[in-house]
Amino acid sequence: MSRDATDPTAPARSALNRIPSVERLLGHADAAALGAAYGRSGLVEAVRAVLSQIRTEGGPVPEPAAILARAGERLAEERRPSLRPVFNLTGTVLHTNLGRALLPEAAVDAVAAVMAGASNLEFDLGTGERGERDSHVEALLCRLTGAEAAIVVNNNAGAVFLVLNALAMRREVVVSRGELVEIGGSFRVPEVMARAGCRMREVGTTNRTHLRDFEEGIGPRTGLVMKVHPSNYAIHGFTAQPEERDLHELCRARGVPLALDLGSGSLIDMAAYGLPPEPTVRAALAHADLVTFSGDKLLGAVQCGIVAGRADLLAKIRRSPLKRALRVDKMTYAALEATLRLYLHPERLRQDLPTLRLLTRTAPEIAAQAQRLRPAVAACLAGRAEVAVVGCTSQIGSGALPVETLPSAGLALTRPDGPGGRRGAGGWCKRVAGALRLLPVPVIGRIAEDALRLDLRTLEDEAGFLASLERLAI
Repeated sequence: MSRDATDPTAPARSALNRIPSVERLLGHADAAALGAAYGRSGLVEAVRAVLSQIRTEGGPVPEPAAILARAGERLAEERRPSLRPVFNLTGTVLHTNLGRALLPEAAVDAVAAVMAGASNLEFDLGTGERGERDSHVEALLCRLTGAEAAIVVNNNAGAVFLVLNALAMRREVVVSRGELVEIGGSFRVPEVMARAGCRMREVGTTNRTHLRDFEEGIGPRTGLVMKVHPSNYAIHGFTAQPEERDLHELCRARGVPLALDLGSGSLIDMAAYGLPPEPTVRAALAHADLVTFSGDKLLGAVQCGIVAGRADLLAKIRRSPLKRALRVDKMTYAALEATLRLYLHPERLRQDLPTLRLLTRTAPEIAAQAQRLRPAVAACLAGRAEVAVVGCTSQIGSGALPVETLPSAGLALTRPDGPGGRRGAGGWCKRVAGALRLLPVPVIGRIAEDALRLDLRTLEDEAGFLASLERLAI
């Protein structure tokens, strides 16, 4: 009797012996296309990884074509970008986790024009000498805000940090106790001041701060008075804050700069477009020496932070070593400049600026879109979900107008057993939400009231949405 006849591992060893070699697989006809697409070294690595899996799994050995197909899938997955487009149907227009503002077409074109080659980022084409990178946007910012000077850094948190460090390092910064906020990512004003080398001097109370509190708080060690725009919250009821005009006069009389962290950075009167009012940068600068704000919130451009205000203070800030550490690249300047230029033509701004276009969509317009899409979405989900048109509310997001909402409409996906079958609806919604995140272009909604709700305020690419939805597997 042979040894293999009594060896229980013989079949497994025999199967492993039939696994083709890497060289044999590379000589297969299907390998040529994979090698051309991903390179020989990448293909070799993928084939070896698949063969290792086959040895670990045991069982029948796949045909060479099937092995190469698995290698191709592995290569495709490895090269799939981590940062991908998604459909933001959460109801939050400026969603921090989903990239905030959508760039206008002009900004996309401007970035594409400079990103693939050399540009005059810090080169003065007139003199042939070294230039200043902020020059590409400073004049525009001053024209649109009324500031004497302006600089751009990586984000508004960086702008605040730079102002504090450059103007008040080893000195006191007077701030109302009611404005010691924390925003996303545990960015806390007291901690930022400490890291910037400043000593915080709180005045007033959580809900009420008066001008006399600032009068008593400003002293010989004061380097800066700072006001912080509320972010993601609002205090109502028995509250008080001094008028910024009066506070600014006090600061000028004491020879201390007043800086305002405006946050969202609106350059236009939002109320003129039927939206809740928000302080504009120009209005803020009328009663402050410096204003810091974001580029990718209500301004509608790319992520950056902007400091605008008095020329003498900006000159001091430019000399700070931190300015270089926080500077932005050519793509940011290109996108910001192109977006700012849109504001020079206010009659077209609603059409050309995506943020404003999405915020000003009316509820009837969005409801009509929901009615138009419902049959197609229901067909994609036939037997797997009930689809209904529902009214809902959107929010601006990213700390802009935190308690204001906008009437909207959308689609509600519920279990196919109808309203009476609420048991287990939460788990069903989570499974569907997970399946939507796996689509070629993921769809991100929100779960509320035993339904997965898709707010359509931000949906402009209907064809792309439906094409992605056809691949849903639940």
